[in-house]
Amino acid sequence: MELIRGQYNIRGHQRGCVATIGNFDGVHLGHQAVIGQLLEKSKQLQLPAVAMVFEPQPLEFFSRSTPAGMEPRVAPPRISRFREKLRLLEAQKIDKVLCLRFDHNLSQLSGQQFIQDIVVDGLGVQHMIVGDDFRYGHKRSGDFGLMQSEGQKHGFGVTATNTFLLDGERVSSTRIRAALAEARFDLVETLLGRPFCISGKVCYGQQLGRTLGVPTANIGMAGLRPTLTGIYIVRLQHNGYWVPGVANIGTRPTVDGQKPLLEVHLFDFDKTIYGEFVTVQFHQKIRDEKKFESLPELKSAMEKDLEIGRRYFEQNHPE
Repeated sequence: MELIRGQYNIRGHQRGCVATIGNFDGVHLGHQAVIGQLLEKSKQLQLPAVAMVFEPQPLEFFSRSTPAGMEPRVAPPRISRFREKLRLLEAQKIDKVLCLRFDHNLSQLSGQQFIQDIVVDGLGVQHMIVGDDFRYGHKRSGDFGLMQSEGQKHGFGVTATNTFLLDGERVSSTRIRAALAEARFDLVETLLGRPFCISGKVCYGQQLGRTLGVPTANIGMAGLRPTLTGIYIVRLQHNGYWVPGVANIGTRPTVDGQKPLLEVHLFDFDKTIYGEFVTVQFHQKIRDEKKFESLPELKSAMEKDLEIGRRYFEQNHPE
């Protein structure tokens, strides 16, 4: 899969395609249905399949740029970070991803100008696949009707995708975030079409876990607000194998942590994995994150968490 960073990096040989556009946060079953239509049209027209995404996501941009005197907007936490999103889109057989930097200039484009600059002049789109409720352009002024009329004007086709329902309810990133907040991982897996995971590079931490006798693999959250917070039973994938453990995700209030961090203690594992890119799969929540009065109290709570984790895997994964 080819990644194009920004409309100004589109080259002549990359023009002419079938495209869709959206945040694709989580690349859930609803997104996969849209991509399925995209790939079908791509095969029919014998053109590359392109997904257009935004970085940062629009609500993230607006939450950082609220004018003085106005109540700040709060962007929802991400289900998948950018690198994970790319990996998931590649797994869906997308040919190219155009990542549009969402900034003030892009936010000011009218719906018509967005279509002219990016869809027509940029990618030379021959067919667009969009949700019937998709909005774009300054103040979300563009809708499916505008895309359709502009398509007739510029000579590209437009297909609307219907809302994807599961058990009579819409599959959406909002619904998945709500299920994650309740630690309903079975439902999350159903909506995503795969178990919920967080991936990232193992980095150096404060070494506090090692001091307390519970060494951890630390994964930074790149300044993003995590979808989950608390203590969880997890598995970490290393060299093709899944290693059981317990993870804390949050700001570590007992030690005055600031940035969100994912810390994973692995059972019966003593390999050094600093700098490696790993995937952590979540199984069950143990408890919320809590500020303890002392490190001995924290250590005692961690030991109880590990005991719960070991019992879980003895009962559910005896191998």
